[in-house]
Amino acid sequence: MWIGAHVSTAGGVENAPVNAANLGATAFALFTKNQRQWTANPLTDKNISGFKKNCQIYGFTPAQILPHDSYLINLAHPDKEKLKKSRVAFIEELRRCEQLGISTLNFHPGSHLGQMSETDACLRVAESLNEALQKTSGVTAVIEITAGQGNNLGYTLEHLSQIISATENKSRIGFCIDTCHAFAAGYDLRPEDGYSKFFHEADSVIGLKYLRGFHLNDSKKDLNSRVDRHANLGEGAIGWDLFLQLVRDKRFAGIPMILETPDNTRWAEEIKTLRTISE
Repeated sequence: MWIGAHVSTAGGVENAPVNAANLGATAFALFTKNQRQWTANPLTDKNISGFKKNCQIYGFTPAQILPHDSYLINLAHPDKEKLKKSRVAFIEELRRCEQLGISTLNFHPGSHLGQMSETDACLRVAESLNEALQKTSGVTAVIEITAGQGNNLGYTLEHLSQIISATENKSRIGFCIDTCHAFAAGYDLRPEDGYSKFFHEADSVIGLKYLRGFHLNDSKKDLNSRVDRHANLGEGAIGWDLFLQLVRDKRFAGIPMILETPDNTRWAEEIKTLRTISE
């Protein structure tokens, strides 16, 4: 099982593989640029060569890396100019992944801002993806399930299915399950019955063949709260049992499982526990 965390890139993206290795991780996530700014300096040859070299040194293949795009991007934006800005930024994120040799890019589907139906907004996300994938190569866009706060899309498996179905290049589209988000959105993933039911539904509605990643987070809020508040594993409303079952589920071997729990001083401990249990 590939288990890791969303690590810092302070000092350059080339430091991310080192930071992940120091945690004992076998996978990692990162931002390839500041996630709260629209623009960023181009990646330098030093950044790119250093990142690839450190991935090789510490044994991280592209499949073990699940970067996240900027939180500012909204591929469903109802305003044409702001939608264009988001599309340009998303294409740039894909190109940065291309440069680094990363094969996936995780993203939130966005928000309709109360100005269009959820169905129309999902179709707009797919239109954005079709444009972005046509203008880039080699990187799979991975839609993350959301908690459904406010007017955010992606809090149902049906939303993800609609987007994937309307995306033309099926070879470069996938989805990511954030355990906190799914739980807050109303999906009870807790073993035994809830776990089996959720993954059966995910396979029926979307297809587990499209599953490209997990974000492992407990939830500070209750089931169906529609509030996104992460907790460390075993300290929220979900509990340890889900995470123990996930890392033992051989269907998910070869899919990155990324911690985004709030206390990063405990990541090494959580990763060690999960890796020990999965073996």
